Amino acid sequence: MGLVVQKYGGSSVADAEGIKRVAKRIVEAKKNGHQVVVVVSAMGDTTDELIDLAEQVSPMPAGREFDMLLTAGERISMALLAMAIKNLGHEAQSFTGSQAGVITDSVHNKARIIDVTPGRIRTALDEGNIAIVAGFQGVSQDKKDITTLGRGGSDTTAVALAAALNAEVCEIYTDVDGVFTADPRVVKKARKIDWISSEDMLELAASGSKVLLHRCVEYARRYDIPIHVRSSFSGLPGTWVSNEKPEKPESQGDQQVEHAIISGVAHDVSEAKITVVGVPDKPGEAAVIFRAIADAEINIDMIVQNVSAASTGLTDISFTLPKSEGRKAIDALEKAKGGIGFESLRYDDQIGKISLVGAGMKTNPGVTASFFQALSDAGVNIELISTSEIRISVVTRQDDVPGAVRAVHSAFGLDSDSDEAVVYGGTGR
Repeated sequence: MGLVVQKYGGSSVADAEGIKRVAKRIVEAKKNGHQVVVVVSAMGDTTDELIDLAEQVSPMPAGREFDMLLTAGERISMALLAMAIKNLGHEAQSFTGSQAGVITDSVHNKARIIDVTPGRIRTALDEGNIAIVAGFQGVSQDKKDITTLGRGGSDTTAVALAAALNAEVCEIYTDVDGVFTADPRVVKKARKIDWISSEDMLELAASGSKVLLHRCVEYARRYDIPIHVRSSFSGLPGTWVSNEKPEKPESQGDQQVEHAIISGVAHDVSEAKITVVGVPDKPGEAAVIFRAIADAEINIDMIVQNVSAASTGLTDISFTLPKSEGRKAIDALEKAKGGIGFESLRYDDQIGKISLVGAGMKTNPGVTASFFQALSDAGVNIELISTSEIRISVVTRQDDVPGAVRAVHSAFGLDSDSDEAVVYGGTGR
């Protein structure tokens, strides 16, 4: 049997009973003949509690020390899990991100993985051990400082290790039974997906689906690592995410080649909108605006530029970004105001994004019409629109998001006829 990498989220190891339950599952994989590497998140809400504690001590903690603090959560989990496994009669060794060879850039709080050199992990496996790795963390290549990978970093750690170790699969264990056609906390009749392409999953993740983070899916797609999303609270088969669809039995017959396949509906209420008002409509102005944003190391999502007014020659440019980066973006644009010459800035953090994702949408105009009709029937007003070959996204009022998601989900026949989706934990991670 081959090597598998398993990742367990915070809700799976939230307490001692959860850790012991996870240890039994890991030992079972070992007994089945696999070499097993486990990546673990901090227990429950430990990371959020550490963030709150840091803010009580310092309103703007230094990035280096903040990372040093946050990595403590995963270290606690990995040590306790190794103890639980040893108590079941199997050998386990725990490793921090740096000990596991996770090498990153020097951007604290949201570092990116540069390389993985899992020499110590390979040695531990060769000696018959189960390797337990603290997720969400690494070590910077230049200064050798401890770094963290940002939200969802444990998923990325797991996929990166799977690629470096040539694992057969990366199993992501969470508190739901797989990937659903919508967030089961919002849509009770969301349907579990048995298989989804890496491309569709990447769009869902980037659009707000919390079961997998887009960095994790992007890494898996690049290195062709199959991801198996499962619940640590049940034995159900979960969802496979891969570049190529597994072969289906001949008895299932052929599918329509050009049928618009809708994978799901995602939503995101963690973004804000900035509108740059009164921008001179001439070449180079947008470049200056977004260069200021890029220099502040802020990622943006949707962008819309209005048609300029003939009388003034001015236009408005709106874009969305994480709420947590809102103040930094406003400060960066105010500093660049002299070089841009805009009139004012508007900030709105009461927005939400709804996205419809599926292959074949571009060649089926009925998809777009049905999407907007469903929003209209639900009384939802649209503020921004963005599209790709496999996604339509709109921005609306945050309060309208739950109803809009349910309306679109039903309009495309995605509601399940079976029992409601089960959420075993509470966070989806």
